[in-house]
Amino acid sequence: MPTNEQAPNLTIVILTLNEERHIQRCLQSIQSIATRIVIIDSGSTDNTCKIAASMGADIFVNPFINHGLQFNWGLDNASIQTDWIMRLDADEIVTPELAEALKLKLPSSPSTVNGYTVNLRRIFFGKWLRRGALYPIRLLRIWRNNTGRCETRWMDEHIKVQGEVQHIDADFADDNLNNITWWTNKHNNYATLEAIELLKLESNQSHPTEINATMSTNIKIKRWIKINIYNRMPLGFRALSYFIYRYFLRLGFLDGWQGLVFHVLQGFWYRFLVDVKVYELRKLIAERGHSLAQVVKDEYGYDIS
Repeated sequence: MPTNEQAPNLTIVILTLNEERHIQRCLQSIQSIATRIVIIDSGSTDNTCKIAASMGADIFVNPFINHGLQFNWGLDNASIQTDWIMRLDADEIVTPELAEALKLKLPSSPSTVNGYTVNLRRIFFGKWLRRGALYPIRLLRIWRNNTGRCETRWMDEHIKVQGEVQHIDADFADDNLNNITWWTNKHNNYATLEAIELLKLESNQSHPTEINATMSTNIKIKRWIKINIYNRMPLGFRALSYFIYRYFLRLGFLDGWQGLVFHVLQGFWYRFLVDVKVYELRKLIAERGHSLAQVVKDEYGYDIS
């Protein structure tokens, strides 16, 4: 763990499942800042846990339901004693600039500040996507111990922190090394989860937690737009509009062929697939006369009740 005397009193929590391709790179990026590294694994069958343990991480294993529940399980069961906690994914890395900023910022943080947002830098096919409304995206990833929890949504969950939140203008990078088939399979599953969340919102099951005062300002604005504008647009048309906005109006085309692939797949195909799954679930609910929870259980095996 860190030898730098200025290193913050920080535990970094990482959820894993078969991440041997990424985990060493991830842990190397945080060796200088993490007092403790906690891995919450959901049953890896590769060398993820072996690699992480060899690099000094503490390994916990828990069956996976969704990201929010899994992360909160880690907070509740890993006996975290440090002043600060950071959330990081296995395919993400902390840049040297962010590492240095955390060494300086966290030990001297005012007592009123309980959380920090940082910039997400998205890498796709080896290229940093700077345009198309993709950078900078501010995410709350660092918070004072016992002041933050993760939302238990099925998709697009964020950390909610009680108290003041400030911003550190430095980046962590999302740079997944898996192939495009893996990426599309993952987003196919994400589309199912997002369709479930949208239909839960329609039935008012999740509305009270959609926008919360403890969220970062960036996330509150984006979620308000999604609830009050995007979700009220016609299915299908909104996916096309979103792609046009990102790729043309926000200049995503300037990021070359990588930008084209990302915005077509993530900005249009993924959003369109969500809409198709919303349509299908509505149709099945009407045809069967069953609840959303029952249809989701029958079709996808998720217990959302």
